[in-house]
Amino acid sequence: MDRITAAHVFVTITEQGSLTGAAQQLDMSRAMVTRYLAEMEAWAQTRLLHRSTRQLSLTSEGEVVLQHCRDLLAISQKFELSGHDQKEPSGLLRLTCAPSLASTTLVAALTAYLKRYPKTAVDLQLASHTLNLIEERIDLAIRITSHLDPGLIARRLGWCPSVVCASPEYLANHGTPQRVEDLAVHHCLTYSYFNKSLWQFTRQGKTFAVPVSGNFSANDSLMLLEAALNGAGISLQPVYSVSDLIASKRLIALFPEAEPQELGIFAVYHSREHMPLALRALVDFLAQWFVHNLEWKRVSRR
Repeated sequence: MDRITAAHVFVTITEQGSLTGAAQQLDMSRAMVTRYLAEMEAWAQTRLLHRSTRQLSLTSEGEVVLQHCRDLLAISQKFELSGHDQKEPSGLLRLTCAPSLASTTLVAALTAYLKRYPKTAVDLQLASHTLNLIEERIDLAIRITSHLDPGLIARRLGWCPSVVCASPEYLANHGTPQRVEDLAVHHCLTYSYFNKSLWQFTRQGKTFAVPVSGNFSANDSLMLLEAALNGAGISLQPVYSVSDLIASKRLIALFPEAEPQELGIFAVYHSREHMPLALRALVDFLAQWFVHNLEWKRVSRR
């Protein structure tokens, strides 16, 4: 972890008198503040704070480390002041994203970003599951979700509507479900990271969940899409993945009376404190890019 940031966190803890106060002052999660303190104590190889339920106080070793941290921050500030003229974003950023969003959307956005800021570089790690940003040394994750980790900072980039669809072949062989409740007797293509699949819908202003199952599951939405195209079953897919396939009749959109749950698209990162210029520029760029380029097509259902 960044020792200058850890030093800043430690100094802020002593100034605020609590980990919660430091988290609020730094606009950082309390879990992240705790992690930085633990790293600082590991580097110092000693306990730096006496902790009780009511207050914190410095150990004798903590007094020494606190002064060293203040000296380090003073030196760091001098370097920052000398580098204020360098205002163009530069450096390598490590990102993670689901393969489906990367292939249809994010790669185009990143290409535009790199053209605007040629001194930057991007290392994109595709993963269908959620990566630990700290352990994997990830600077930014683009996630489609309705549940955010409270230990991270997130900025909404846009919305991700979904649609239930199936191939004409599957519907010809198994019949066309008329209501979402009919999914119980159909082969539904499910995401294998969930033990039990519940598809969320809104109908006439009411939200409800439908349990689904089938004989094919996968850990990536693109594999489920390919299975749907081959007639394996009914799939719940992001609109960005299937709008062209539905327009060309390779897939048929189902249930005009019910809307699947709409998820948010978020840029997720560790902290706003000491945020690299390249990362700040990328988050701002993606927020604008998604607004102007993700005007999702509303698919035509039967």
